[in-house]
Amino acid sequence: MFETIVKKLEYAVWDFGIPIGDEMIPILAIALLGTGVFLTLRLGFLQIRRLGHGFAVTSGKYDDPAEPGDVPHFQALTTALSATVGIGNIAGVAIAIHLGGPGALFWMWVTAGLGMVLKYSEVTLAQHFRQVEVPDKDHPHAWDGSVSGGPMYYIEYGLARRFKRMWVPFKAMAVFFACALTCTSFLTGNGIQANTVADTMAEFGIPDFATGLATTTIIGLVILGGIKRIGAVTSVLAPVMAAVYILGALTILGLNYDQVVPTFALIFREAFEPTAGIAGTGVGAMMVTMMWGIRRGLFSNEAGQGSAPIAHAAAKTDEPVSEGAVALLEPFIDTLMICTMTGLVIIITGVWSARVPTEVRLDGDDLSWVVWTEPGAWEKDEEPEQIEVRDGVAVPGGTQLGWHEVAVERFFVDEELRVPFSGSIDPATKTAVASDGTEYDGLWGEAVENGAPLTKMAFERGLAGLGGWGGMIVVLSVVLFAVSTAISWSYYGDRCTNYLFGRRAILPYKLLFLVAHFLGSVLGLKTIWTLGDIALGMATFPNLIAVLLLSGLVAKLTRSYFQRRPWIENLAAHQRWKQEHRRK
Repeated sequence: MFETIVKKLEYAVWDFGIPIGDEMIPILAIALLGTGVFLTLRLGFLQIRRLGHGFAVTSGKYDDPAEPGDVPHFQALTTALSATVGIGNIAGVAIAIHLGGPGALFWMWVTAGLGMVLKYSEVTLAQHFRQVEVPDKDHPHAWDGSVSGGPMYYIEYGLARRFKRMWVPFKAMAVFFACALTCTSFLTGNGIQANTVADTMAEFGIPDFATGLATTTIIGLVILGGIKRIGAVTSVLAPVMAAVYILGALTILGLNYDQVVPTFALIFREAFEPTAGIAGTGVGAMMVTMMWGIRRGLFSNEAGQGSAPIAHAAAKTDEPVSEGAVALLEPFIDTLMICTMTGLVIIITGVWSARVPTEVRLDGDDLSWVVWTEPGAWEKDEEPEQIEVRDGVAVPGGTQLGWHEVAVERFFVDEELRVPFSGSIDPATKTAVASDGTEYDGLWGEAVENGAPLTKMAFERGLAGLGGWGGMIVVLSVVLFAVSTAISWSYYGDRCTNYLFGRRAILPYKLLFLVAHFLGSVLGLKTIWTLGDIALGMATFPNLIAVLLLSGLVAKLTRSYFQRRPWIENLAAHQRWKQEHRRK
């Protein structure tokens, strides 16, 4: 019943749409891309014209320590990047290509390009309507922070209090957003991260509980110090982890330089005329490719979701547009750089469609039941009563046993794939019974990979000359990305908790966040990716509505900022501060 509810929610959020011809255009895709196109036109392609200014502000040369806020521009960006640069860049890209084909990467680029102006708009609004609080003398704790901002504040202060006749529905929308994002912080920003790290470290024989205990302790030591400690940690962690990962990917691309241009050609061709993919993509099923690219693109760069504005609202500035310009860099770095590296490595090395010897655990989370459909794709099916296998091959024509949504073509009882299995597979008991009566709880076969293991396999192949170091780059990146993401998402959740219940609820939230992180590492969370996607989509709708309704204010603030050029005054203030600091 739980899985049925999850599937219906997933359909309502991600798949329900408007029929155009023979295809269904999802409402969320229309809302996300449509808002991005509208803002791009209204702001005159600002994501291209002002990207350089975003880099200049981020460099710190315009920072004025006397301005209100908790952290400098750079730390606000790295805190937000630590949340966005995460498992989505490693596992999410692999999932998009696995289920949507190489063309899904193109739609991730489209999402990122439009996402840049979306990030700019929502961060500018978050800065404009943020609340700078006076510390409570009776409750002075570092984890509180002095600034609260985000979509819940610009929905309430920007819409509910301006349009008093609509106060109740807008206030309800702000509360709904805060609740949805709090749920997202436990799932997308926490449970998924913990679960992926535990799965990765299990390959080295480390028990899940040990991994969970270690990451929970590290995260706890950071988040209990509040946004200032979070900013200090992420300002070091984010650049290091991105540099290590990008350097490894660039090395692989350099070794296969002759394949780079053909790979880009394949991506563009498959985006509009997809061929039969390894899983999920049928011939000409462009909407499948598009939706997986958009879904994983949104998960990766979080544009339009409304989470990153919460981190950017803490930046030290009295000019909202300056932090909006900094936010332009997020989708650029996250998707156009890091996700592209991942996608190119996966496609160039050929692992996205490769089958490798795999132990197919009959009680495993990656097991599924699939049926072959025309014009060329596997679709999930109901669990069969039994599957008959003769000389390793399942009886054709019916439901097949799949691994990562793709049927396993032949089963063996040994790891060397020498002894074919004959007998029956019983889904109810999760066992395979051979003709001689021997029972197995798992079989072997050549299966496809997905998620972080697929990316790991791509780096291992691409850097085969370095032994196992290619895979270790991914392992290290998974750990760093996941820990940094959880750290930043804890701040998003605690700002939402502060909005909903007040300052005294922040510490209980953080403790519950740590408990959820540990549970995420030790429990088998088969549907956690789906639940994360649902919460992500539900938080997106109210934020997009608010950004659209307040787009006129964004345009007004933008014109004012670039006409006044206040960064020149800030540059002088920053130079004076540096001189005084040197004298001291």
